[in-house]
Amino acid sequence: MKRNKIIAILILVLIAGYLIYSYIYQSHRDIASEEGSFTVTADQIHNEFKTDEKKANEKYLDKTIAVTGTVSSFDVAENTIVLDEKMFAVFKDKLPADLKVLSKIKIKGRFMGYDDLLEELKMDQCVFESE
Repeated sequence: MKRNKIIAILILVLIAGYLIYSYIYQSHRDIASEEGSFTVTADQIHNEFKTDEKKANEKYLDKTIAVTGTVSSFDVAENTIVLDEKMFAVFKDKLPADLKVLSKIKIKGRFMGYDDLLEELKMDQCVFESE
């Protein structure tokens, strides 16, 4: 009787250990190969957050989205771009050498949220999309 309990507990511990390991070490998303859930402009998504932040979070948060906008600024060392002074985007790879302020671009990445203090939208794992 005691031996059966010990075996049952060991099996449960092994199953729990496997489930925890599988959860912690699950494969990472490849945003570059994912299809975008939404295609918007930086102004459109910003206006949605200004109108109803809760609804916009439910719609966009942690989803892959494509955003079109005009480059307001960029930082080559940090691989970041700001679109229309509203969308802060961090890129996976180095920014292209021919990138210029005021150029119109389309990017795709994971939407991380809205910073209402800075009134800025945030994305990461971004890549350039062809328009």
